Amino acid sequence: MAGTDEKQRASIGDLRLVWRAAARYPQQITAAFLFLCLSSAATLAIPYGFKRVIDRGFGQAGASEAAVGQAFHYLLMIVIVLAFATALRFYFVSWLGERTVADIRVAVQKNLLTLPPRFFEENRPSEIASRLTADTAILEQVIGSSVSIALRNLATGTGGIIYLFALSPKLAAMLVAGIPFVFAPIVLFGRRVRSLSRSSQDQIADVGSTVSETLGAMKVVQAFGQQERELDRFGGAVQGAFQVARRRFTLRALMTFTVIALIFSAIVLILWEGAIDVAAGRMTGGSIAAFVFTGVLVGGAFGALTEVYGDLLRGSGAAGRLHELMVARPEIKAPEQPVPLPQPPRGALVFDKVSFRYPTRPDEKAMHELSLAIAPGETVAVVGPSGAGKSTLFQLALRFYDPQEGRVTLDGVDLRDADPAQIRRRIALVPQETVIFAASARDNIRYGRWEATDEEIVAAAKAANAHEFLGLMPDGYDSFLGEGGARLSGGQRQRIVIARALLRDAPLLLLDEATSALDAHSEKLVQEALERLMKTRTTIVIAHRLATTRAADRIIVMDGGRIVEEGTHQSLNAAGGLYASLARLQFEDRAA
Repeated sequence: MAGTDEKQRASIGDLRLVWRAAARYPQQITAAFLFLCLSSAATLAIPYGFKRVIDRGFGQAGASEAAVGQAFHYLLMIVIVLAFATALRFYFVSWLGERTVADIRVAVQKNLLTLPPRFFEENRPSEIASRLTADTAILEQVIGSSVSIALRNLATGTGGIIYLFALSPKLAAMLVAGIPFVFAPIVLFGRRVRSLSRSSQDQIADVGSTVSETLGAMKVVQAFGQQERELDRFGGAVQGAFQVARRRFTLRALMTFTVIALIFSAIVLILWEGAIDVAAGRMTGGSIAAFVFTGVLVGGAFGALTEVYGDLLRGSGAAGRLHELMVARPEIKAPEQPVPLPQPPRGALVFDKVSFRYPTRPDEKAMHELSLAIAPGETVAVVGPSGAGKSTLFQLALRFYDPQEGRVTLDGVDLRDADPAQIRRRIALVPQETVIFAASARDNIRYGRWEATDEEIVAAAKAANAHEFLGLMPDGYDSFLGEGGARLSGGQRQRIVIARALLRDAPLLLLDEATSALDAHSEKLVQEALERLMKTRTTIVIAHRLATTRAADRIIVMDGGRIVEEGTHQSLNAAGGLYASLARLQFEDRAA
């Protein structure tokens, strides 16, 4: 994301983001604007109605009932028009607010789905989620309420000043002369309020991310008895958000006090002068009443603008934070003229003198001039201690990152020259940490190939040894699996993920095998499913079990980002190197 200075500069005009989204609906904007103008005109017509009532009904001796009735009928008609226009203005403005915010949410999510893993390593997903909820809620309020209030009060204030000049140019000129004194505090306080508004939203995002992290790890929190610590941590985040919010609303309260005090003090002084004109016969009682009523409307309109200005500043800060997510661009993207991968797919993967550093750790090489050629249909087991670079092979094969030196090719095409989406369509991934979506079993399996038929989904589940336990669930394949697959055991979750990879039917399989934490029966079922999955496919498996390495065509032993040994289980075990040491440790662990 952009730096702090860039964020501040961007936030000044970030409400343009909202306008661009709303501009897609010109008919609704036109309707909202027309009814807004009509409601403001009706509001300003009320003082004139009172003027007619006072001058014709109370200001003239012997006024007829018809004249009084006509004046009150006129006033009643204005009230009905005001109610009608206000209701329709509220409808169209609310529609615009909801629709615009919905479009912004979709646009942000659409861009997020294109960003590489690096972005989510540097920016917490929980904070991003907060932006998509809390910040868009602020924009919804700003578009559906604050902008409407601001425009309505601006129209009312401007029209009111024109009417005041028609009633009494002298008094109106005195009122207008005081307006610069009203806007001076807005300008002075405005920058500080905007800065505090942004800080307030950052603090709220911290609160949201703290909640998300704690709730996601609730079993660990309770198992280790850390509820009090988590409550203190959450309380600290909430207190931090409250302190920033208090500074913000204190400043807004001070700004509101200053502006309203100046406005109504000016009105009182002007009315004093007006009362002298009435006493001298230079104005009628109805005119001074209309001037007072209109002056109050104008004062209230400009007073309300000070409060709305603070809301607009909060909206600007929220829009700035969302704008950062919308303008973030992936480093990994398809070239302008991508090289098509050859047909039919073969699944030949080659690492040619590849050196790589993760962007978050630029001083540390994760891979050192690694060369590895994997033939179509070959099964290669990758073994090594933690941090050896095993997972980096997967990251580069999926083109989540590009190497700084060397190249990675799939079926003879350099991945940097191909479309990443086309590359990934030829790969099926079974990660170590099973990913189950909060959806039905059917949808979780067909995530591998969404257009698959029900028959193909069932066939994949049978091959993955998942059909039997899915058949015992209340709604079968339509059973909801819970957040993260909470309603399944570890072995069941892994079989769902394997079924997903089987349904993908890709020529290249990346398998981060993880069966060590399963009981013997689940491990047997998962291993059977894995063996079916690996048949007829090029497979790279990060091996955690000796049974897998024994079944592999070739074993690669990695350490420190380099290939240090290569061969079969028997040859490597006989060599007495790192592989033999790892195998011995695993054998001792299993024996224990």
